[in-house]
Amino acid sequence: MPLLTLKIDVDTYRGTREGVPNLVRLLQKHRAGASFLFSLGPDHTGWALRRAFRPGFFQKVSRTSVIEHYGLKTLMYGVLLPAPDIGKDCASDMRTVQDAGFECGIHTWDHVVWQDNVRHRDAGWTRKLMQQAFNRFTDIFGRPPQTHGAAGWQMNEHAFAQLDAFGMAYASDGRAMLTEAGALAESSAGPHRLQILGKTLSCIQLPTTLPTLDELLGRTIDGVHIDGSNIAATILKLTESPRDHVFTLHAELEGQKLAPIFDQLLQGWRAQGYDLVSMADHYQKVKTTLLPTFSVSWAELPGRSGELIVQSA
Repeated sequence: MPLLTLKIDVDTYRGTREGVPNLVRLLQKHRAGASFLFSLGPDHTGWALRRAFRPGFFQKVSRTSVIEHYGLKTLMYGVLLPAPDIGKDCASDMRTVQDAGFECGIHTWDHVVWQDNVRHRDAGWTRKLMQQAFNRFTDIFGRPPQTHGAAGWQMNEHAFAQLDAFGMAYASDGRAMLTEAGALAESSAGPHRLQILGKTLSCIQLPTTLPTLDELLGRTIDGVHIDGSNIAATILKLTESPRDHVFTLHAELEGQKLAPIFDQLLQGWRAQGYDLVSMADHYQKVKTTLLPTFSVSWAELPGRSGELIVQSA
């Protein structure tokens, strides 16, 4: 049975408080596994407004209705409102997810700071933020984290090496290359290891292999405008041929306004014969497999502004 791994990025205070419990209920309804990756430090979402100067930013914002999905208050955190400490204020919310039987891991310490800076930062800066997240996770859950999924699919070589230093066996920090229509550009895309500074890392990467909802909404693909009425069918068409996939969703989107679309996807994937699982389950399937090794690569993906970590060809 092919695996459909559900990786849930939790970016914000609101997403942790409101989106996460909604997703827990929806996943339980479908008896689906998933991995929740938490932001554990301050919510500086308002600082993301600086991205307005990046190519493609306004196009993405206009397509995905950022204010509607994230809320005006969240967009003011760190600008006109103080940044709430997510890990401190929402610790009990996070433990509830673990108590419900779902895998929990690290997304980041400070989402905006990491996403906007990590690519060009040195080892000291990188280790400091990762250690803060590691320590906070351990304080909340009473055990060290087992996995990681990078904010905005942004990393550097020091960050990848730190995953090995933490003893993490698997993570999902990058993307597979996709065509304009969202299909896999390389049929071999999937679990792999990375070569960093001349060394092959132990940590297995489980790259996201499907487009996210916010990358598709509002676009016109092959003459068809993608909106809430047909986006689930668009993604389900990409998974018609059975193979293992990783789908990244967001507590702020699928956990709130886009929950009905995620519900359709869960039903559709079940009908297609997929086992809906966590990253830990996916790792168990591939851990003894001889996997390919790649160097770190960057590229742009359709529907998203800026370059991301991608699995190289």
